[in-house]
Amino acid sequence: MTSFDDRLAEFVVDRLPDDASPVELLCVDHNGTYVVPFPCCRAGDAWRNRETNEVIEASVAGWRRRDEWVTNGTSTRGARTFR
Repeated sequence: MTSFDDRLAEFVVDRLPDDASPVELLCVDHNGTYVVPFPCCRAGDAWRNRETNEVIEASVAGWRRRDEWVTNGTSTRGARTFR
């Protein structure tokens, strides 16, 4: 099992991304850490779902930039993965 520190080391924690940059979020809750399964961005003072613009209501521990999303031949959200 990967430790919290090992997982966090893969993410940026000391600054915010440029507004509207597609990023992957590492979040923390009472069960541990998880990666949000859709592209997110920073807009003003909030993290948002980049596809729907909904505010992400989670405790964000870190982020990492993702420039491209690959779609596996369909338009369903579940088919999208990070490259």
